[in-house]
Amino acid sequence: MSGVDGSGSLTPEPSNGRRRLRRLLGHAIPAGAAIGIFLIWEVGVRTFEVPNYIAPAPSDVGRTLVEQWPLLMRNFWPTFYESIMGFLFGNMAAILIAVAFVHSRTVERAFFPIAVFVNTIPILAIAPILVLIFGAGLTAKVVIAALICFFPTLVNMVRGLQAVSPETLELARILSASKSEVFWKIRLPSSLPFLFSALKIAATTCVIGAIVGEWVGANSGLGALIIDSTFNFRSSLLYATVFLSSGLSVMLFALVTIAEKLVVRW
Repeated sequence: MSGVDGSGSLTPEPSNGRRRLRRLLGHAIPAGAAIGIFLIWEVGVRTFEVPNYIAPAPSDVGRTLVEQWPLLMRNFWPTFYESIMGFLFGNMAAILIAVAFVHSRTVERAFFPIAVFVNTIPILAIAPILVLIFGAGLTAKVVIAALICFFPTLVNMVRGLQAVSPETLELARILSASKSEVFWKIRLPSSLPFLFSALKIAATTCVIGAIVGEWVGANSGLGALIIDSTFNFRSSLLYATVFLSSGLSVMLFALVTIAEKLVVRW
């Protein structure tokens, strides 16, 4: 197969083998960079004899991941559940409020500044307040995770729902489309790329919210394990817990990316 370049001449399209090679290089380059960083880390720690309680070598962290896997898993599942619940509730609330903002300018002018004000409060400052209100149980951690997801999704969803061109809306009015038809057939599809961009951010920040909630008050979870490992100078376990937390964020980000490819086909 061939195409036409800007000068009008035919240019050959890349073969399947070249596409596979490019795809392979796309995965190999970041993997190689990560391996290089770990090698430098390992050699640096061994060469300069850095104490284990300050910076354990990657091999020590890997050994801890294997040896302490049952402990890590016992604390992984509470954080996973809190993150998922916060992700769902925070984004659902943001989507519903964004729909209300788009359909009522008065509601938007009244409550959008309040949403901005709440978003300016550092999550570490508001987390103790939420724990005092809801207690040290599951509810406070879910609310913290939901709150940290809320604002980016709200802003992007409002932007997406308002991104419809005036010509399209005028055509819909000429065709006597109802408000519900305009929303479901025009506004909602145009907002999906904006929404999924926000959901990718929320997929990582919801884990941060859950961990912050566990820092304030919890007996289990990755956040509680991070605090315990820090105060007991168990650096290898601390690093292993941090890597597991990062892995949870990456997993949720990947799930949202897959959902985007399935939903936003265009």
